[in-house]
Amino acid sequence: MGAAGSKLEKALGDQFPEGERYFGLENFGNTCYCNSVLQALYFCVPFREQLLDYYANNKTTGDVEENLLTCLADLFSQISSQKKKTGVIAPKRFVQRVKKQNELFRSYMHQDAHEFLNFLLNELVDILEKESNAAKISPETSSPPEKIANGPRTAQSNGVQKEPLVTWVHKNFQGILTNETRCLRCETVTARDETFLDLSLDIEQNSSITSCLKNFSSTETLNAEDKFFCDKCCSLQEAQKRMKIKKPPHILVIHLKRFKYIEQLGRYKKLSYRVVFPLELKLSNTVEDADSEYSLFAVVVHVGSGPNHGHYVSLVKSHNHWLFFDDENVEMIDESAVQTFFGSSQEYSSNTDHGYILFYESLATSSKS
Repeated sequence: MGAAGSKLEKALGDQFPEGERYFGLENFGNTCYCNSVLQALYFCVPFREQLLDYYANNKTTGDVEENLLTCLADLFSQISSQKKKTGVIAPKRFVQRVKKQNELFRSYMHQDAHEFLNFLLNELVDILEKESNAAKISPETSSPPEKIANGPRTAQSNGVQKEPLVTWVHKNFQGILTNETRCLRCETVTARDETFLDLSLDIEQNSSITSCLKNFSSTETLNAEDKFFCDKCCSLQEAQKRMKIKKPPHILVIHLKRFKYIEQLGRYKKLSYRVVFPLELKLSNTVEDADSEYSLFAVVVHVGSGPNHGHYVSLVKSHNHWLFFDDENVEMIDESAVQTFFGSSQEYSSNTDHGYILFYESLATSSKS
């Protein structure tokens, strides 16, 4: 990629961002699902900075046992400390660790980038929680718990942890949904909160993210077989149910459900529907009803006509420039090119490059950082 790298440097010229690195990632047979997600996470700047802080704090503690978090921190550190501005890096240790950790990713079959993102974020959270708990058990360890978990220490009463640990992974990606159910007989509303690291949205032809989010929060009536047990009426009652976003996350990850199981076919089919995703998104279906504004900074794209084969690439916004990452190759693209990844308005189209996972950063966060 020497030529491509120098081409990118020429294209950016004097505008090449100070201290930034644009590196392609080598593909080990079928690891584009992993590479595309890694690029999106690398250009999620708050996440990258906190991961590099974690790396700096843990490097000093000596022999930390290798895990997925240390491998990822090591990879990000390797990229950010390169002398060259562009090039290619082989994420070999990281990929080996992923395969060792999860047999799902061991085969040479086509993998799902969304499943991988989910697995990775949950694994990172587990590791940080274990480290924090280990630090609480052994107070005589030289490094304070903040350094190990890099998250806030939770309030304790009589040595008992009151709340679950909020790690820096949670601080970036976690939002809260509230599931409201209203009994149609006594009008009592039961609300149940649940956390999320990403939102999976059903999609329709010629739609938009805004309309998909509206559908996600639309009211559903529970009747007949699906009646709701109302605690106040002490019986099954008809009810209305809806899901709202109670606390929007700093980094909003939206997964478009492009792979649908078709009963008649007995298999999954890829939906190539055109779903418009804006560069600036207003999230209006929140509990507070205050609009949260977001800016798109990365898109993981699925290339191919079916769910069991194909390729993943990513589009990333960095310092107001859009870049296209395809494994080892990195090139600049025009902002207007992003709309070519919305999907196809016809069922059969030659364009098979469709936005699959969208990464939005809260404008409130990005103005702070």
